[in-house]
Amino acid sequence: MALIYHLTYKRSWEAAKPTGEYAAPSLAEEGFIHCSKDITQLLKVSARLYPGDENLLVLDVDLDKLTSPIKEEPSRSGEIYPHIYGMLNADAVVRERVLMVNAEGVHYLED
Repeated sequence: MALIYHLTYKRSWEAAKPTGEYAAPSLAEEGFIHCSKDITQLLKVSARLYPGDENLLVLDVDLDKLTSPIKEEPSRSGEIYPHIYGMLNADAVVRERVLMVNAEGVHYLED
C-alpha cells in the first residue's frame, strides 16, 4: 500500500468525515489539496506553517483508494510534493493520527 500524508485541523476532518469527502481550503484557493510524500516532509511543513499548534491531525491516505487524480509537483524550493486534484474521499484515509507537540513546541508523531 502506497501512502501520502495530509495535515489538517481536527475539527475540519471531523466535520467532513460524515459526508464521505474532504476538501482542504487549498482546493478552492489553489485547485488542489497539499500532501506530503513522507512523515519527514510533513514534519517540515508543520514546523514551517503551524509551529506549536496542538489541533492538528495527520491523515494517512492510501493511493490505491484515492478517487481524485494526484500529481507530484515542485514547491517554490524545488522539493516535490504530492497534490490531490479534487476531493479527498474519506474511505482513502486509512489512519488518523494526532500530531503531538513537545515542550519546545516541536511536532512529532507517536507510533
